[in-house]
Amino acid sequence: MSVLLTVLATGSTLGWKVGYVITIVVVLVVVALVVPILLLAHRIGGQAAAIDESLQHSVTNTAGLTQLNTTVDLATKIIAGLTRGRHRLGG
Repeated sequence: MSVLLTVLATGSTLGWKVGYVITIVVVLVVVALVVPILLLAHRIGGQAAAIDESLQHSVTNTAGLTQLNTTVDLATKIIAGLTRGRHRLGG
């Protein structure tokens, strides 16, 4: 440690060079970690657009199901009426 202090105290630029090298290494490591994350985020964004488009088609294709409860209620009433008619006819 005292050697490093002696070098720094004598006005040598070695400390600056070491600092620059460490900075460059840190920047390269950060870039190496961030670039794959950004590429993955871009790919996910593209897939999200395709998923959203598919969901919009699903909404269009299933719009008729909003009346399903009405259809079930009417079918139940029709079946009940047919059952009553069958009983009245003796069947």
